[in-house]
Amino acid sequence: MEEAELADRCRQGDNNARRELYERYAGRLMGLCMRYLNNRDTAEDLLHEGFLKLFGSFDKFTYRGEGSLRAWMERVMINLIMQYFRTNDVLRQTSELTAVQEPYHAPDAAEVETIPEQVLMRFIGELPTGYRTVFNLYVIEEKSHKEIGRMLGINEKSSSSQLARAKALLATKVKQWIKRNE
Repeated sequence: MEEAELADRCRQGDNNARRELYERYAGRLMGLCMRYLNNRDTAEDLLHEGFLKLFGSFDKFTYRGEGSLRAWMERVMINLIMQYFRTNDVLRQTSELTAVQEPYHAPDAAEVETIPEQVLMRFIGELPTGYRTVFNLYVIEEKSHKEIGRMLGINEKSSSSQLARAKALLATKVKQWIKRNE
């Protein structure tokens, strides 16, 4: 079934279409949840809560071409995760500034390419919640510091600072990994 038809049938409350939507996108959206939460139980809870929200929000979705359904679903899921962070004050609980050397020296891009993707993703997952969240929003979701500040209830300078600290911690982890595997 094509994306447009799938969305239309979900809008009409077709449970077969909803099942297909879940089967098609649950893995990708779970990966997105894990990228932010780094806790499988919470990620699964938010994934299911997210699908319930999606099923009830199809009247707000407008098909804009191939990929627009997935993009909309990811946006809804990210907004739900940010709401979870704000409601549970997750970012403030973990906002202790980790000691990092500034300025840091980024590892050589060619060396980084030798590191398996799952190792890099593990390094990102090990970042403190605030750093990981800002890193994901800025680098992967391509949000500006102004947008991140608005989403997380922090100022732009805090977003920028947390990104710099995330990059510094990642650079340290990458350099250590490269040194161990030379």
